[in-house]
Amino acid sequence: MARAEKRARLSVDERRAQLLDLALTIFVDRTYEEISIDEIAKAAGISKGLLYHYFPSKKAFYVAAVRQASEELLAETDVAKELPSSPPNDPLLLRRGYLAFLSFVERRRVAYSFLLRGGLGVDPEIRELVEDTKRRLVARMLEKAGPVGQDARLRTTLRGVIGFVEAVSLDWLDHGDLERDELADLLARVTMDAVAQALTGKPSRDVP
Repeated sequence: MARAEKRARLSVDERRAQLLDLALTIFVDRTYEEISIDEIAKAAGISKGLLYHYFPSKKAFYVAAVRQASEELLAETDVAKELPSSPPNDPLLLRRGYLAFLSFVERRRVAYSFLLRGGLGVDPEIRELVEDTKRRLVARMLEKAGPVGQDARLRTTLRGVIGFVEAVSLDWLDHGDLERDELADLLARVTMDAVAQALTGKPSRDVP
C-alpha cells in the first residue's frame, strides 16, 4: 500500500514538473493576459479541472513557473560548492561561475528569458521572486569574498554588476555573436574591475 502511494505521489510530482516546463514555453513569447487557463489545459492535454488540481489559479501556475526558473538558475550556477577550498575573490572561480551561468542561459534560454522577461513582471509577487533571485546571487558572491564581503560599497557594486550581466546575457541570446568563453572572460574582468574600484578605487588586472 505504501509503495502504491509513493508511486502516485511521484506521478503527481512528475506531472507538476511537466506543467511547469510547459509554462516556461507558452509564456515566454506571450503575455500573461494573452493566454487563458483553457489554452494552458489544452496545450497540456488535460482538463481544466485537472490543471486546477495542481495549481489553484492561472497566477499560481505562473508564479510556480517563475520560482522553478529561479531555482534552476541558482542551482546550476553554484560552482563554489564544488570548489570549497578556493580562496576568496578567486578570479578563476569567478570565470567558472560565469561559464556555468552562460551555459545555463544557452541551454535553458526559455527558462532564463521567462525569468527576466515574464509578462507578469509588474505583479508584486513576481517582482519579489525576481528580486530575491538577484539578492541570493549577490549574497553568494559576498559570502565567497570573505571579510570584505561586509563592505557596503562591495554589496552595492555587485548588485549593479548583476544588472549589467542580465542585460549582456539577454543581448547575447538575441545576437549570439560572441563565443561563450569570450563572454565569460569579459564578464569576469568587468566584475573584478568593479570590485577593485569599489574597494580600492583602482581597476583590477587579476583575471587571467
